[in-house]
Amino acid sequence: MIQAADDRLRDEVRLLGALLGEVIRDEGGQELYDRIEAVRQASVAYHRDPASHDAAELEALLKDLSLDQAIGLTHGFAAFSLLANVAEDRAGKRRARDQAEAGERADTPEGALKRLDAAGVDRAAVRDLLSQALISPVLTAHPSEVRRKSVIDRIAAVGALLDGCDRDGIACSPTRLKAELRRQIVILWATRLTRASGLVVQDEINTVTDWLQRIFLHVAPAQLAEWRALLDTPDLPPFLRIGTWVGGDRDGNPNVDAEVLAAAFRTQSRAVLRFYLEEANALGEELSLSADLTSVTPELAALAQSSADASIQRADEPYRRALSRIYARLSATHLALTGGPAPLPASFEAPAYEGPDAFRADLAVLHDSLIRTHGAVFADDRLARLITAADVFGFHMATLDLRQNSDVHERVVGDLLKVAGVCPDYAALDEEARLTLLARELAGPRPLFSPYAEYAPETLKERAILQAAAQALSAFGPQAIRTHIVSKTDAASDMLEVYLLLKEVGLYDPADPAACPIQAAPLFETIEDLRASQPTLERVLAEPSARAVATARGVQEVMIGYSDSNKDGSYLTSGWELHEASRALLEVTRAAGVRLQLFHGRGGAVGRGGGSSFSAVLGQPAGTVAGRIRVTEQGEVIANKYGEPEVAQRNLDALTCGTLLASLGPQTDGGYSLEHGATAARLSAASMKAYRALVYETPGFVDYFRAATPIAEIADLKIGSRPASRSTSTAIEDLRAIPWVFSWSQSRVMLPGWFGFGSAVQGEDPDELRDMAAAWPFFRTVVQNMEMVMAKADMAIARRYAGLVPDPALAERIHGAIRQEWDCTKAAVLSITGHDDLLGGQPELDRLIRQRMPYVEPLNHVQIELIRRRRAGDDDPRVRNGILLAINGVAAGLRNSG
Repeated sequence: MIQAADDRLRDEVRLLGALLGEVIRDEGGQELYDRIEAVRQASVAYHRDPASHDAAELEALLKDLSLDQAIGLTHGFAAFSLLANVAEDRAGKRRARDQAEAGERADTPEGALKRLDAAGVDRAAVRDLLSQALISPVLTAHPSEVRRKSVIDRIAAVGALLDGCDRDGIACSPTRLKAELRRQIVILWATRLTRASGLVVQDEINTVTDWLQRIFLHVAPAQLAEWRALLDTPDLPPFLRIGTWVGGDRDGNPNVDAEVLAAAFRTQSRAVLRFYLEEANALGEELSLSADLTSVTPELAALAQSSADASIQRADEPYRRALSRIYARLSATHLALTGGPAPLPASFEAPAYEGPDAFRADLAVLHDSLIRTHGAVFADDRLARLITAADVFGFHMATLDLRQNSDVHERVVGDLLKVAGVCPDYAALDEEARLTLLARELAGPRPLFSPYAEYAPETLKERAILQAAAQALSAFGPQAIRTHIVSKTDAASDMLEVYLLLKEVGLYDPADPAACPIQAAPLFETIEDLRASQPTLERVLAEPSARAVATARGVQEVMIGYSDSNKDGSYLTSGWELHEASRALLEVTRAAGVRLQLFHGRGGAVGRGGGSSFSAVLGQPAGTVAGRIRVTEQGEVIANKYGEPEVAQRNLDALTCGTLLASLGPQTDGGYSLEHGATAARLSAASMKAYRALVYETPGFVDYFRAATPIAEIADLKIGSRPASRSTSTAIEDLRAIPWVFSWSQSRVMLPGWFGFGSAVQGEDPDELRDMAAAWPFFRTVVQNMEMVMAKADMAIARRYAGLVPDPALAERIHGAIRQEWDCTKAAVLSITGHDDLLGGQPELDRLIRQRMPYVEPLNHVQIELIRRRRAGDDDPRVRNGILLAINGVAAGLRNSG
């Protein structure tokens, strides 16, 4: 079966590659085609048999390229990587289906339930957990998606053609398929792969809303219907809630303001309401049942009677008349919430819905009548799925998180207190004095803000944003905004400052603090903040204001950040400190009588918490999941995991299954943490020491990093609306985690995903390390993720990037240290896994990566040469364009690079 799957994957890659070759020859000319083919063959031969083919032939072909030739070759290899990804994704879908049917996958509903059955967990426990669960992927605009939407659309079109041929079977004409594929590839070839201008926040809002509209609106109801059927629980409430940061995350992004937040809700609401209007219209076409030929419930008769539909043709059709009224009310709601008319106006006027519950109630009247009159044939139909969509998405589409840095809150609160004559210098107070002052202000009804006083622009901006949030909650209901995340949390006062600001816009009521609709959630990111998270949260929950909100909600949300903790202290240390902080935070919330709800700030790359979501959830400390988990989905991960419905549902199911198994399955993590915790802590400390010795303590390292990676060129990619650094400083501490990781990925070092591990395990008992990887989910996931990222690294290519460093001695010294740690880490990983090579225990992934690398390496070579030209002063715009094309192609080939 594996051989057949490999053959089919190769056949599809060859088909797409051959069609691309024809397009290159016809569109770009025979000379370009010949050059690309020569480079392709040399690269493939070298990777298949390095002993017989050295890299000299490949380097010779790439060395003397003209600028136009380099750009043409880069465009060709980037396009091939994009098309090869389509074939790989299809192979992954086929493999997942086969394994699911064979019951081999625990990350499918059937497989997870089977595993829970074997553990003695009955279905009642599963139903109880899911009825109170929260599983929430949160889409963010973090800039690691280098592909334009136009490019993603073309890739999706190619995949859809191949998928359609699979469904049609014999009816699929190979000639017609090739013609349609070639048409899409021509468009792809002639489409600019890089952005010509930078993104603004509205672009990011539109992109996320497009994902919500095209994928999640359809997949979420289907997923819930499947779980309801499996558990024989038709009234199982929605446990999946899609979240977003786009339009509410202003941490380091000066472009997010009150109007942007309002625009985010208008955009989302417009999309979901138009979906409801289309579905209501489609149901009206379908439900032509006549009152002369069937009976209806009194409730439906009354709803139909209330309709002002004047059509004689529909006079005896109660469902259609009821849907006409529903459509008219939705149309009025569209105008009220978005400020614009519905695309197709209603035939009569009706009042707007007060909220999504009223809309759902009308739909339920129709559905109840159909079920009671005609039976279960209508139990899971279009109307049922529309009701489920209304349950999940309301009129707001996705729950929008607010996020801001604690330093901003401190300045804003200080400004308000100073102008009000309460405290002349809030920033000068110690923590206890701040808490006393904040508690006193939160206990009284007096506002601090005066419309007649003068404030700093930052204060007015933050107040306006929170006013816009209050208006959104009023318009869209309590699911519109649930959380205000505070970056750089290091004190309890950081939380109380948020509640004080919410009080200023009427969202926190001193007379009823439990009614506050928004909970302040700390974000612990750095190693130092993670280690201090337990006493910080204890102090937060000792405050009556924060405690009242948490008690009313039943949970205290805490966000833990993978990116900055990794940049701060190494991949292993980040993982361990997050693990230990999670356990400590659980103790705090249990003592306070509330549940812990962790929000995992994971990126796509391993250096930012990437890897299998299913394995990551299973690797969480015992008791920290308990049916509730939120996780960020960022950049290229959104398209890779949710790019089309089948893949999206599989990934949502994997997150759900991981949550179930982590919550109800055998809880072994605590035992392993106790048995091996001292070893893990020792490894973490040694890893952090080695990592910081290189990154923060090695003279010249910053200069090396900025010369030996395309960090400067990545800033030209125009893939996000916020700057790459938090300040004008060139220090590593001030660089955002995404460009830090992205740069090392492009240069094929992948340093943030493995550095320090080899040094850490020196002198440790290899048998204990093997036992830890075999039995402890946390440690096993760490090792597996390192294997994956190291398999994509290439120290020979990294050495060529080091050649970009002006100081040869500096290049040799630092690259030598990196290479030494690489060799040490690889040997350690192989010792632990017992394999002869990386990914020896993951043959499918190994094959995919090996097949992909010959098409990535030429892009690295071209990128290096073009960077060399640009840094030498060549300001030809084509040089810049070629660099960006190469970055785009390498990212496409590596996939989880940001």
